[in-house]
Amino acid sequence: MRDWPTDPAFAMCRALVDGADPASFAGGGFDVRAVVAAVRSEAQGGSLLDAVPWGNFPHGDDARAAVRLLCTGEGPARCATDVLGGLCANDSRAAAALAVPFLIPVAADARHPHRAAALAVLSGPARARHHGVASRDELLLHRNDPRRHAPDDYDDYGVEVTGYPAGWSVAAARAAITARTPVLLPLLNDSDPAIRMDAAYALATAADPDLVVRAALAAGFAAEHDAMVRAALLLAVAETARAHVRPPAVSWFRERWHDGTEAPEARLAAAIGWLCLTDEPVPEDLHQTVDTLATDQRAHVMDALPWMRAAAGTGEPGLLRCVRRMLRPEEPEPYDDDPWSSSL
Repeated sequence: MRDWPTDPAFAMCRALVDGADPASFAGGGFDVRAVVAAVRSEAQGGSLLDAVPWGNFPHGDDARAAVRLLCTGEGPARCATDVLGGLCANDSRAAAALAVPFLIPVAADARHPHRAAALAVLSGPARARHHGVASRDELLLHRNDPRRHAPDDYDDYGVEVTGYPAGWSVAAARAAITARTPVLLPLLNDSDPAIRMDAAYALATAADPDLVVRAALAAGFAAEHDAMVRAALLLAVAETARAHVRPPAVSWFRERWHDGTEAPEARLAAAIGWLCLTDEPVPEDLHQTVDTLATDQRAHVMDALPWMRAAAGTGEPGLLRCVRRMLRPEEPEPYDDDPWSSSL
């Protein structure tokens, strides 16, 4: 175990907390954006794993061990995903971002025993402070374009609990996913609905200037028959559309939640997508649709959607938390006497 007072990762973070200019670390071995960019495509199977400076990032040794377990397929995947997911949930995602280029080949390998586990956690670091977030102005939001690489990019994300620049972690993870979208896109056609759902969740974080990802998500929605995957694809389309909202996208989502022949889960996802893409007043028919469809039972079922799991908090399922925060923002947070609840 490392001695944290002399650990280089925490020394770097301490310097930042004490007022050091982040620009002095930009582009070097402590800049996770630069390190991820340097990881070659031969990361397949975990090669290059030990050549990466994991120790330069908080909890890097833990992340490396988790990635090794997932890449080799030896041992229970849950141990590794708990580590990587925990780093994101605890707002310490730099090392988890460094794991992303190693996890993508595992997720894309149909024969790998841990592909589903790798896919489920690889996009966590690409979303900063998303746990418990359920409001119209924050859910599905990406603030900046990860292709930019100036030292002050992503400053509006602030710092992680360790003091590391949170935006650097987000930028690194999003850039890694963006670079490998051709590898991830075929997963939208996988035979396993859970893989299709998690692939949509990951692809929604990619920069998409040519709308290739959005087109693939929309095409997947048109061909999809599973209600939960349809809901996932709708949320993914909304997430990709948030950076540059266009009126046709808003109208398309309105049509989806109006469609009485559509599965309730998809109509609810479309309603949430519409609410996030516009600041228009909530129409009465949307209120009625959501109030009718958003039952307690359906909310628990929809926690299978990674967006809803992340939005959950204070004992509320993610769907009901979104409904309350988006349609009744004046209501107080529900009381939860569990000190270990997921409220953030």
